[in-house]
Amino acid sequence: MFRMHKIGKIFDPLALKPHAWMQEYAQCPVPFELDEHTIRVFITSRGERDTKGMQISYPGYVDLNRHDLRQVVAVAAAPILPLGAPGTFDEFGITPSSLVRVGSEVYCYYTGWTRMSSIPYTMAIGLAISRDGGRSFAKLGAGPILAATPNEPYLASGPIVKRVGSDWHMWYLSGKGWQLDGGKQVPLYQIAHATSADGICWQRDGVPILAPRSADECQVSFALFQDEGLWHAIFAHRHGSNFRGAADGAYRLGFARSTDLVHWERTDNALEIAPSVGEWDSEMMCYPQIGEFDGVRRLFYCGNHFGREGFGIAELIKQ
Repeated sequence: MFRMHKIGKIFDPLALKPHAWMQEYAQCPVPFELDEHTIRVFITSRGERDTKGMQISYPGYVDLNRHDLRQVVAVAAAPILPLGAPGTFDEFGITPSSLVRVGSEVYCYYTGWTRMSSIPYTMAIGLAISRDGGRSFAKLGAGPILAATPNEPYLASGPIVKRVGSDWHMWYLSGKGWQLDGGKQVPLYQIAHATSADGICWQRDGVPILAPRSADECQVSFALFQDEGLWHAIFAHRHGSNFRGAADGAYRLGFARSTDLVHWERTDNALEIAPSVGEWDSEMMCYPQIGEFDGVRRLFYCGNHFGREGFGIAELIKQ
């Protein structure tokens, strides 16, 4: 069993509005050990809506004092990556979700967004590389490393990548279709597994690894950690419809465990955490990531409105 001790909300761009491109949202907070003083949390923010009510997602970061993670010491002055050229997979948004050190380099796996006609958008997975310790990044290329295939025709997004020895593993969202909810087309997706020998070329079959707990359940952000010889993962799940605001189908956190990183047993009741009444995470909890620094394991996550009001941290405690 694991329980969470909530530290609280850390960064709220909706309240601060630090830049024109960072007016709201701090989605998918990815903690990264920048140096002995700083934990850099990569996020995705949005600027104001255009005349059609549309927004663009920009990748940035928030630097936290490593010795007091409640203290924000810096905010990115500009997005860490440029949007893609017209027609490319990341023309309208970039969402980092996993960073892996590879020798002197840092690989940043991200989701690219582009707009569609019959549905609002589609997504694919890209890779950017840093050669200065995670301070700046350059895209591997203009195209994605994972995208739709004949077997997975809808979308691929939300990569969480782990290197174990010489083997690479990725857990990503495999699109299962779209359906109408409140007059809007919304995506359906579940977590699938891919493998690689180099972190760039991937093999996958798109088969979901977790049994759904509700009809059309969607799963996101497979945050992994190891404890006493077992692999554990915290993820978010929602219903396929009626999932906005305080609806019964809104995002909650789930739990799973594995001995081999391939076969997973879902044990949601092994994690004690719930929304806080009247707080920033009172309606939903989503986009979890695990950060292990200085002997302490912490959960970084978003709350209400899919992270519109920022991200927070909780300490993960074994019982």
